[in-house]
Amino acid sequence: MLIEHKTPVTVLTGFLGSGKTTLLNRILTEQHGKKIAVIENEFGEIGVDNELVIGADEEIFEMNNGCICCTVRGDLIRILGNLMKRKDKLDYILIETTGLADPAPVAQTFFVDDEMKEQYSIDGIVTVIDAKHVLMHIEDSDECQQQIAFADVILLNKIDLINPAELQELENRIRRMNPMAKIHHTQNCELAIDNILNVKAFDLSKKVEFNPDFLKEELPFEWAGVYELDNKNYDWILQAGPDETMDMLIEPISDLDENTIEKAKKKAIIQFSEEALSKKNKAYLHSKGKLNQLVLPNSESIFKIKPTEAGKYIFLTQHLPEEFSAVLQADNQIIEPIWQNEYAASHEHDDEVTSVGISLEGNLDGYKLNTWLSKLLQEKGVDIFRMKGILSIQNEPRRFVFQGVHMLFDGKPDRIWEKNEPRLNQLVFIGRNLDRQELNKSFRACLAKG
Repeated sequence: MLIEHKTPVTVLTGFLGSGKTTLLNRILTEQHGKKIAVIENEFGEIGVDNELVIGADEEIFEMNNGCICCTVRGDLIRILGNLMKRKDKLDYILIETTGLADPAPVAQTFFVDDEMKEQYSIDGIVTVIDAKHVLMHIEDSDECQQQIAFADVILLNKIDLINPAELQELENRIRRMNPMAKIHHTQNCELAIDNILNVKAFDLSKKVEFNPDFLKEELPFEWAGVYELDNKNYDWILQAGPDETMDMLIEPISDLDENTIEKAKKKAIIQFSEEALSKKNKAYLHSKGKLNQLVLPNSESIFKIKPTEAGKYIFLTQHLPEEFSAVLQADNQIIEPIWQNEYAASHEHDDEVTSVGISLEGNLDGYKLNTWLSKLLQEKGVDIFRMKGILSIQNEPRRFVFQGVHMLFDGKPDRIWEKNEPRLNQLVFIGRNLDRQELNKSFRACLAKG
């Protein structure tokens, strides 16, 4: 029997600022002769990683402002689905996750989705660790712990920033968390490519042993209910709840059998990754496949629903309806679902970790910029987990690209600005206690006059 070749996939993960982009660039510039597709996921308001990756002939797909293991997972499935159609042209796929992603649900995608399972195989999960700063996060970040514990290959990176005794202590701790992973010591992620690609290190049985719930699918919605609706007006009524918004999808379905429900659920995973239509009190909700974002003030909200035709409709909600005392009414009568199901809540992220994106045209005064950055890192460096961007400096023909982690900063000139390219400064800060207004104001003050 002919066994169809599966495209190997490497999941590249690591906490914010560990050096994932540096490793990615090393892989892409190696003379390995492979055609690689790169899928990136950023935690930030504006995307700059795509500009920081060396792009040769590789195709880079970028997903912004979300976790690849949550709502953005639909984008991942969509991109992988499109790549299936031309996988004969691809030798390898690299998925670089945001520094706040738990890698388990990313890997899970290739086992709970039948199409993904048939076409792709996970070669390994590679985790990059910032040897200098990891101990600042390992205690209070579940994502950081999961990235280490779930890895097949670990790069202890930036070893030049700590002494040998500290390195040995750190490695001992990591081995206690994950005794099975292959550990490499690196500086600037310098490592032979065959230690990262085609390692054939992913073992599903060991992942399930480590995490018995590994194959339990995480979804971007917590509840689904099916209603029998007529072609008339309905009211979806919600009280104030724990969140100010809630995403909701309404989709017609043909039947109540398990297969139909499962197809609707799989379709909804992708739809929940799309941009939602903002809906306020008294607005009509889209009842055929468009994601609605319900804006919920501290009072009762009523949303209108009018199906285009009578039949069965499945409602899928980001949160449990009971958290908002939600009911469906028509003619002053409460309509009960004819079927409903609750799903386990997706993993929680640290809500204190936020991102601030700045996009500003114009040239910067080099002296002002240097003074601002020095002061910022000195005063706020502990709270800045990651900073990165592209800058336009007055009288400099080349772009200035930079990356930073806490108090450490590294920047260098990049390519020449193209003739008709706008001189656009783009920065992203990720961390705790970030003052958006102050960051924007102080950066704007670095613009050159005239």
